[in-house]
Amino acid sequence: MESKGLPSNHSNDNRENRVKRKEVLEKKKAMDELIKSASADKDPLSSFPSFRHFDRNGLSIYLKSGCGDKLSSSIKQYIMRLLKANMEAPYGFEWPTEEKVKRSEMVAPEARYIFVHEAPSASTSEILTMSERKRPSNNCVEDRGPMVGFVHYRFTLEEKIPVLYVYELQLEPCVQAKGLGNFLMQLIELIACKNRMSAVVLTVQKANSLAMNFYLNKLRYVVSTVSPSRVDPLIFVQLGIEKSYEILCKAFDHEAKAILEVMIQTH
Repeated sequence: MESKGLPSNHSNDNRENRVKRKEVLEKKKAMDELIKSASADKDPLSSFPSFRHFDRNGLSIYLKSGCGDKLSSSIKQYIMRLLKANMEAPYGFEWPTEEKVKRSEMVAPEARYIFVHEAPSASTSEILTMSERKRPSNNCVEDRGPMVGFVHYRFTLEEKIPVLYVYELQLEPCVQAKGLGNFLMQLIELIACKNRMSAVVLTVQKANSLAMNFYLNKLRYVVSTVSPSRVDPLIFVQLGIEKSYEILCKAFDHEAKAILEVMIQTH
């Protein structure tokens, strides 16, 4: 008489694998929906009205939201002009290649912007710069005052973690070192948390010592585990290759901290 045997280990393994695959797919779907939902908000400033204006240290600033696929030609020209002025030196010989990359990134549909304008009531003589004087029109967006900077960010996944990735935070020299950069990063972190992002991530050129100090020491960001210097530094040493940038992050939950921020243990 033939007896029925117990389910084989192979059958159990297949079942477990199917369950794991289903869990992975469901998590991926949930993350994709989270990113899609965050990106759908065309005016994140509406949730933080107190951040529309910055009136400190002699500055009178107005902020406005924008999208990469809705940029006017004057704004595109301004963005590339400011990028060149601020970033050509830190990038060095890499700038011509990076300039092309940034020109393409600038107009991507997923690109989100915070435009920084001089408020109409501010004194033009206090804030006007050489780049402003060369600008074809002082009013880049509607009836706002001249633009003096911008933040370009996106909602994306980093190591399967939903993050707000800051592509650019660029300010004209006349509005730097007055608390505006800190103010903008506070806003970025609020936008990230409101949209249930687990971290803010950004890339900084090592040669840009002021930016490195700003993020690491003033804002308490850390070099991420996905940064080239942390991925496998021995490989770069052996090959005689050193990347010119670091990826920094600030995580908001335990999972993101464990994956993006875990510190190297020293003995």
